[in-house]
Amino acid sequence: MSTAPSSSLSEAVIYVAGHRGLVGSAICRALEQQGCTRILTRTHAELDLTDQAAVRAFFADNQPDYVFLSAAKVGGIHANDSLPADFIRDNLLIQTNIIDAAHQCGSKKLLFLGSSCIYPKFAPQPMQEEHLLTGELEPTNEWYAVAKIAGIKMCQAYHKQHGFNAISLMPTNLYGPGDNFDLQNSHVLPALIRKFHEAKIQGLPEVEIWGTGTPKREFLHVDDLASACLFLMKKYNDPAIVNVGSGEEVSISELAGLVAEAVGFQGNVRYNKDMPDGTPRKFLDVSKLSALGWTSQITLQQGIADTYAWFLANENGLRK
Repeated sequence: MSTAPSSSLSEAVIYVAGHRGLVGSAICRALEQQGCTRILTRTHAELDLTDQAAVRAFFADNQPDYVFLSAAKVGGIHANDSLPADFIRDNLLIQTNIIDAAHQCGSKKLLFLGSSCIYPKFAPQPMQEEHLLTGELEPTNEWYAVAKIAGIKMCQAYHKQHGFNAISLMPTNLYGPGDNFDLQNSHVLPALIRKFHEAKIQGLPEVEIWGTGTPKREFLHVDDLASACLFLMKKYNDPAIVNVGSGEEVSISELAGLVAEAVGFQGNVRYNKDMPDGTPRKFLDVSKLSALGWTSQITLQQGIADTYAWFLANENGLRK
């Protein structure tokens, strides 16, 4: 059985897979803030995570003590629906190679990041960890979801058979610095930031939002997720999955009001009720994580302001 990590990660060799992504970059920031100096990162050009031999060689050479597995092939609904083979193949390869190599080289612990899309399309709300595998998945991203479920089960299998200390976290909708603001394939919060910003710059009288504005969603700042990752890496050693969320939900219309306020847009919001709303509610039950001693610290209002400031500072380099 792997030994549990000490309360400090500062002396350990830590590998962050996917360090350039929204989540991986936040984990690196959090580790650096806690005084960790032996952080391993590799770009795709330096290490192809779908190449089993390359991944095994990297782990054998570097012997990381702890592994944060945030690397994944991700995309919006269109990408998931049109490239199902790519999504299931790449994600299965990435996580299988890393989990197995971490075990083979004797890593003390691995943290696997899943997604709330692992839960059934019609799961009861709020969604509890026990709802996994109790119903059909959302068809538009089932390939990604199936790969993530396989990652969870692989962590649990390696724990059961080998005593490998691998834990799995299921985050809610994430946002923050480093997000994707492309209007064609970004998620709702960064898309609204860009829409309201461009409307303000162009002096437009209104912004159109699809649907009725009534669906409710939960959002978690990525720095809060990174905080939860470090907390659970230190404190949690059970193969059972853990939801990570803010514990609060907001309607799309309320979200639009918060974004408009942060951006400084003075016009009107028009809801195009001919367009689909999507799922009425998608909310994680985070009582298990709260009982462990962690709760989100960044309010949605504060987080949106922080994300908009990052957007303004990096606007020229962002995809249109």
